[in-house]
Amino acid sequence: MRPVLTLWCVFSINLAATLGVGRAAELTAGVARVDLTPPLEMKVPLGGYGARMNRPAEGVHDRVFAKALVVSDGRKKFALVTADLLGFPPPVKQAIIDKLNDPTWTIDRLMLLPSHSHTSIEMNAINPLNSYNIPQIGIYHPAVYQLTVNNFVRVIREAERNPHPVQIGTTSIPATGFSRNRRHRGGSVDPDLTITRIDRRDGRALAVLVNFTAHPTFLSEREMWFSAGWPGHLQRNLESLIRQDVTVMYYNGAEGDQAPADRPDSGGSRWERAEKYGRELAVIAFRNWRTVRTQADAPFAFHRQLIRLPRRTWHPDFLETGGKEYGLTEEILTEMLPRMFPTQTASMSLRLGELVIVGVPGELAVDLGLEIKAETKRITGAKYPTIGGLADEWISYILPADEYRRGGYEASVSFYGEALGKQIVDGTVAGVRHLAK
Repeated sequence: MRPVLTLWCVFSINLAATLGVGRAAELTAGVARVDLTPPLEMKVPLGGYGARMNRPAEGVHDRVFAKALVVSDGRKKFALVTADLLGFPPPVKQAIIDKLNDPTWTIDRLMLLPSHSHTSIEMNAINPLNSYNIPQIGIYHPAVYQLTVNNFVRVIREAERNPHPVQIGTTSIPATGFSRNRRHRGGSVDPDLTITRIDRRDGRALAVLVNFTAHPTFLSEREMWFSAGWPGHLQRNLESLIRQDVTVMYYNGAEGDQAPADRPDSGGSRWERAEKYGRELAVIAFRNWRTVRTQADAPFAFHRQLIRLPRRTWHPDFLETGGKEYGLTEEILTEMLPRMFPTQTASMSLRLGELVIVGVPGELAVDLGLEIKAETKRITGAKYPTIGGLADEWISYILPADEYRRGGYEASVSFYGEALGKQIVDGTVAGVRHLAK
């Protein structure tokens, strides 16, 4: 058991609507999807690699989407939104809430989960705090920011418009051989492929949530077309296998040090490798989706936990690793960190039946993710805890203290020092406790 948390490090938002594990007489849910792919004439850069130098996408391999699931028990509602994006800068979530302009939608009733696609909209192109004209980190693009925020508002409104009585069930199986630890040969991985089935009461499929932990990095800085990467192939293939006009929503896990493993006979190109990887995961997910038993009276609860962050700083290795890739100097960092990186963050947690999604606002190392999952299962009794990686906002990589001191790329793009990992674990676990009340 972790030590008792001190009041100064973690603050709690306790709202009557979020307390308790509600058992509703009738859960309802609605789903929607909206195409996020900007027109090519907008010259929107792809995110994920500094080496792209803010170059705009040259084409569309496959389109990128936002998908929303709005769940209600008649007293409270929650929107879970997944997106084929690299990540969300801190201002975006509040901008969506403001644009919704609806008192029933507050910041504690929404979780944004990006897939971390490295061939989608550059994260800093939609960051109004980014006043730096640095191609390696991406240049703010006001028009695409407005377009993207409007698309998220639209998908939430559309999902809320047509609710259905639903029943929910979850299962999880190990998908071994699909991921590897990119910092340690033979190091920890999280092989869990977790599938949540959300059906209409007549048994027809409405939505499927899929959680698997790995970077979408088959596609390199040389691939310059929009694509959702292997998570897009997973979603499309699973939808085609299930049919029934289902909406499949993928969300990543503690992928900070998790890379996808090449599959046998993947083909010669990076596009082929990404497609085969997603297709094979979809087949495994489909076989297990068919075995899921659903129930109508599934527990439904959510909570938002504020977490104070350690002092902002950069790693001693930064200028030789991340700094070199992203064109940053000590002078720029001294100005940038206070401007673009928050002093506090939040963790959203959501329970749907035996599933608990614990939102983490950055790229969490897998050992920390496994620790949070174990604590979540112990505290809530839920059978299937998952990590919602990069939830709501990207604050940096999040590593255990010893891994931060070890250095390397992930440590160099971690901007809160070696205490960050423990602070995030303590904060997320404190939030999960509210789901057990």
